[in-house]
Amino acid sequence: MFKPENLRKTLELFNEKIQSKKDYLSELDTPIGDGDHGNNMARGMDAVMAADLSGDLPAIFKATAMALISKVGGASGPLYGTAMMEMMKASKESADPKILLTAAIAGIKKRGNSEVGEKTMLDLWVPAVDSLNNGTLDSAKLTEFVEKTKDIKATKGRASYVGERSIGHIDPGAMSSAYLFESMIEAGVFNE
Repeated sequence: MFKPENLRKTLELFNEKIQSKKDYLSELDTPIGDGDHGNNMARGMDAVMAADLSGDLPAIFKATAMALISKVGGASGPLYGTAMMEMMKASKESADPKILLTAAIAGIKKRGNSEVGEKTMLDLWVPAVDSLNNGTLDSAKLTEFVEKTKDIKATKGRASYVGERSIGHIDPGAMSSAYLFESMIEAGVFNE
């Protein structure tokens, strides 16, 4: 279950991962995007860490969303921000991560006008939540889902401009999303 404590811990762990992997995320983004995903996400997470993360679940999700939307460039800010806003809305009724993450996916799909199989962060989020629902989510599964994005031809976002040449590259948004899910696992969000 999501609790204010483990949500704050998730965000701290996610920030540590993003800051330590920002160069790697930008390297992933260079052949198929603008090469700035890591720096954008690092700037966004700096803003999240500087935000007021006190209060209840909706307050923390909202503060996170606002920080990401205001500081992260490209598509990632609006997409991660939308995910957090949808979780904020859902968290007024429930603390169940399955419900909140499913709401986030619906928001990402709508905002990005995208579906699974288009080489986006959804190619991590959807199978990760499916694995959560059937009790098989772990770090190895996350790595497997990220690796699978190599085989997908991008049809959305900047990566779609390189077409066939996007095949063979990990999607940077899926990679950063894996760090978020790893952080939730480590913070104990999925412990009953």
